[in-house]
Amino acid sequence: MTERDFRPTRRGLMLAAGAITLATALPSVPVWAASPVKMAGIYTVPVEQQWVSRIHQAAEAAKAAGAVEYVFTENVANTDYARVMREYCEQGMQLIVGEIFGAEQEAREVCAEYPNVAFLLGSSFPPDEAANPNLAVFDNFIQDASYLSGIVAGAMTKSGNIGMVGGFPIPEVNRLMNAFMAGVRETRPDAKFQISFIGSWFDPPKAKETAFAMIEAGADLLYAERFGVSDAAKEKGVLAIGNVINTQPDYPETVVVSALWHFEPTLNAALEAINAGSFKAADYGVYSFMKNGGCSLSPLGTFEGKVPADVMAKVAEKEAAIKDGSFTVTIDDNEPKSS
Repeated sequence: MTERDFRPTRRGLMLAAGAITLATALPSVPVWAASPVKMAGIYTVPVEQQWVSRIHQAAEAAKAAGAVEYVFTENVANTDYARVMREYCEQGMQLIVGEIFGAEQEAREVCAEYPNVAFLLGSSFPPDEAANPNLAVFDNFIQDASYLSGIVAGAMTKSGNIGMVGGFPIPEVNRLMNAFMAGVRETRPDAKFQISFIGSWFDPPKAKETAFAMIEAGADLLYAERFGVSDAAKEKGVLAIGNVINTQPDYPETVVVSALWHFEPTLNAALEAINAGSFKAADYGVYSFMKNGGCSLSPLGTFEGKVPADVMAKVAEKEAAIKDGSFTVTIDDNEPKSS
């Protein structure tokens, strides 16, 4: 299977395998005493896309646990986002989850129109308690896991030339790339980086072609922030590092390790607040931190024993320090540059 044909199979896994698999997903979902919260997801991309898939998976897990009644709409254009929000509000939804990076102003206007609805939305901007007391924002602050994946990557590249393909140079992407690069320098201080953004969240062919060009320019390891990159790595026989989800099962000889995002802590915190009647404007980004269970490094799987033991010992040491607070991964939202 490739990232290009990943979509239908992933839909089958998400929507058919459902309750049993997702109910046992980690982190675990609490047992809820309150009535299920009526929840709607609004997504601008397919639910298989890395970032949104984690929100969708957490929602399905909450549904399986009886915490929510969950419906969703995918592939919503930014120009239609506010309309879909209003439709769900009129249907009596209590919680609306999604991402408003391309529709900030319109979305926040809708939040103000429906003060009795709780909104938990991915956003580049902070919460505004005065204007939107019912809007909590979040983002995937998984720089901790990205940093650890970089430590592994630095040990696995032979040339020290690493290609990095991202969607857009926005803070949400930049911070992960910068953390990854910092991790690489822990084990390969002389590493060089080729960095490119494809201007899309879901264009596997373009990401693949961009990755091909980087391989031609000497990269022997790729940071796969977008779907399509691991396809190029597989075809050319180089390695890749995954982002947000674990794609190693589909690329067992290519994807060494992935930085995983777990949306469950974010969603669980919001549901607890709703059930307690205390939901309010807040920044839920902290629930993506490793110390709160919001991110992790995937198992090595097929690369077990192929990554040097001393490197994995360093990863374990850094992970423990991150969790106990003695080490903090820098959050750098500046656009990374090729070097």
